[in-house]
Amino acid sequence: MALDFAAGCLGGAAGVLVGHPFDTVKVRLQVQNVDKPLYRGTFHCFQSIVRQESTLGLYKGIGSPMMGLTFINAIVFGVQGNAMRMLGRDTPLNQFLAGASAGAIQCVICCPMELAKTRMQMQGTGEKKSKRKLYKNSLDCLVRIYNREGIRGINRGMVTTLLRETPGFGFYFLTYDVLTRSLGCEPEDPYMIPKLLFAGGMSGIVSWLSTYPVDVIKSRLQADGVGGVNQYSSIIDCVRQSVNKEGWRVFTRGLTSTLLRAFPVNATTFATVTLFLIYMRQGEECSLQDSEPKPVQLQPLQPQTQPTSL
Repeated sequence: MALDFAAGCLGGAAGVLVGHPFDTVKVRLQVQNVDKPLYRGTFHCFQSIVRQESTLGLYKGIGSPMMGLTFINAIVFGVQGNAMRMLGRDTPLNQFLAGASAGAIQCVICCPMELAKTRMQMQGTGEKKSKRKLYKNSLDCLVRIYNREGIRGINRGMVTTLLRETPGFGFYFLTYDVLTRSLGCEPEDPYMIPKLLFAGGMSGIVSWLSTYPVDVIKSRLQADGVGGVNQYSSIIDCVRQSVNKEGWRVFTRGLTSTLLRAFPVNATTFATVTLFLIYMRQGEECSLQDSEPKPVQLQPLQPQTQPTSL
């Protein structure tokens, strides 16, 4: 259990470092004002952030996913492992159910973490050096929100987070299980690493595609109130206003940057976890399916982040 936990934390950290810039681009595109858009698309947004805010602008809010990484992985690995033992058989359906249960429970940490991440990513938009920083860091952001709005404030977007994470993690674990079985990933396979990279990357993509519209609404709700003005009164109101203003294409805003992020993040996460476990468990005769826990996306992973994160 301790070894699996350490592997998950290491893989999750690697995934966050690789994918956070793409997550920043995704959030900026999702929440920008359609009447006065700052960015024309994914690559223009990326270039604009680097030019106006420096490369460090792409890493705004990274403290929040890093801060919650340990707790999220502990919850996910514990719940997923116990769920599989309770279900008894290692089948694709049980992988989906175990993943979904893990995704739902980790929302307790994921929702406040992503709220802070989103607020930090929106801070100082278009400024190389912010003239006035509302939040010093992710922890300060959560403290300020709590002091102003209480528990309800730091759990803003919890329902949409549940609606995203529960099926998202289910599809994530299901896809990974099916692909690794189909590809025949075994420790002695000389092509094991490329296969793991492919399986992990595709699992992240499938997970995000399955719930992306919900993520758009979640980002808008969590960014709402920045600047002191609340635009949405509920999830339904957010959906209604978004569709009325921008049409159904609103639910694909930021999708390109999300998918660009999903593959390398989850490929990195799976490869890191697997190589760590193989190195630490040298001499053990066990298949990949027995020796490797299914890691999670922090966002991205990721999820996630993304999934965070899938």
